[in-house]
Amino acid sequence: MAEMKKNEAASPAILEICGLQKSFGELNVLKDISLDVEPGNVVSIIGPSGSGKSTLLRCATFLETANGGDILYDGQYAVKQGVYATKAELAKFRMRFGLVFQNFNLFPHYSVMKNITEAPLLHGREKTEVQEHAMSLLKKMGLEGKENAYPCQLSGGQQQRVAIARALALKPEILFFDEPTSALDPELTGEVLKVIRQLAEEKMTMVVVTHEMPFARAVSNRVIFMDGGVIVEQGHPEEVFGNPQQERTKQFLRNYQR
Repeated sequence: MAEMKKNEAASPAILEICGLQKSFGELNVLKDISLDVEPGNVVSIIGPSGSGKSTLLRCATFLETANGGDILYDGQYAVKQGVYATKAELAKFRMRFGLVFQNFNLFPHYSVMKNITEAPLLHGREKTEVQEHAMSLLKKMGLEGKENAYPCQLSGGQQQRVAIARALALKPEILFFDEPTSALDPELTGEVLKVIRQLAEEKMTMVVVTHEMPFARAVSNRVIFMDGGVIVEQGHPEEVFGNPQQERTKQFLRNYQR
């Protein structure tokens, strides 16, 4: 499938998902999911475990293959009615986003610097520029002096901040976070959320799957509540958290009252 644009006037959205479906055997995990993410916005996806949140992110980043629907980046189809673009075209789409996993997924045998610089160098970027950018990212993450350390020598919070720096090293248009604090204790969680808040203030476009409700309420432009593979409710965080319309949303949020 040749990379193509929508027939309509170009959308301002960086990411558009239309009618996305995903099944594992007889289990329908995603059922007709549609959403868009505009430049500079933070979209938080909340919901109970098993609601399809992480599968949605994995489909949006091509780690899982959708069974139907459309995925567009900057108005160009990566997936159209369940049919994927070519391998070469998907590689170009992958350059547009970064993904931060809940369990860091750093290369344990690589130093911090090599973890961050490996992908940009493989994509042909100039070594000096890549290393300078990596050092600036480490400073931004509060990790100056850690460039020669190995993941095993870092705390969980430091490892996750390295993972964020690695995702930013390719200069993506949009960052995806899949429960970035779920493997961390409360003190380290604060370190990582502070970095994501800073990125939000800098208008980095982000999609964040999270169980951190106060964070989602404070940082997001839009909150999406998922359950049972569907979007139950979405809107401005003050609407979703302060005046939810669906009973299922109310029930879920009661568990997170502070």
